[in-house]
Amino acid sequence: MNPDLVVSLGQRALEMAILLAMPVLMATFIVGLVVSIFQAATQIQEMTLAYIPKIVAAMIIIFLLGGWMLGKLLDFTKEIFVNIPIWIR
Repeated sequence: MNPDLVVSLGQRALEMAILLAMPVLMATFIVGLVVSIFQAATQIQEMTLAYIPKIVAAMIIIFLLGGWMLGKLLDFTKEIFVNIPIWIR
């Protein structure tokens, strides 16, 4: 294995991690922004009001997109395992 291959695999792994984390992060960001605007408008400063909707949004996104995320991760893993004999040469 040459260094270029290792760097390429690391880059692809980071891209995959970002791709899989992005839906959950974006959903929690949007929900957090809406809750923050609501808190600022109503002057309610309850701490649980900030965390509970984010957790629920993350769970919903994982429930809805979990199959897609798992499929992408399995495809990436299969590709790596299939190509190991080629890379070792």
